[in-house]
Amino acid sequence: MPTFSERNAMIEKIERLPDLLEQAVKGLSEDQLDTRYRDGGWTVRQVVHHLADSHMNAFVRMKLLMTEETPTIKPYDQEEWAELPDAKAFPVQSSISILRGLHPRITHFLRTLPDSAWQRKGVHPESGTITLDSLLVTYSKHGENHVGQITGLRSRKGW
Repeated sequence: MPTFSERNAMIEKIERLPDLLEQAVKGLSEDQLDTRYRDGGWTVRQVVHHLADSHMNAFVRMKLLMTEETPTIKPYDQEEWAELPDAKAFPVQSSISILRGLHPRITHFLRTLPDSAWQRKGVHPESGTITLDSLLVTYSKHGENHVGQITGLRSRKGW
């Protein structure tokens, strides 16, 4: 179980994600946005839209944990979502805007929870038992990992 200061550090990572993501894609052309960050991986555009999709789901999952007794957390097929037309062709700014609106809500929500909230449980059919603490750990790393894929690509390509 994370300490108070560890939780705060993870919440700060979530808070910073929209700025880091916007910086990571700044100045990229349409062709660059449609470049895969690795063979078999998603395009930069798909990664940006995935972050918005994933973090919207994360917020709903957090709310369910706080408002229901041991809720079932619905999975979604992120690979299929990434192949939908909006994820493959829509401007990335729309998803950055979603994250700019969503992340202050998430971070305010997390910062105002009582200590007892962090161990509330839900059941994810694929992952088993999850807690608010486990969601915090997952999503604090999630954005950072995907931004790293984009910045790594930019570095390798010299963009």
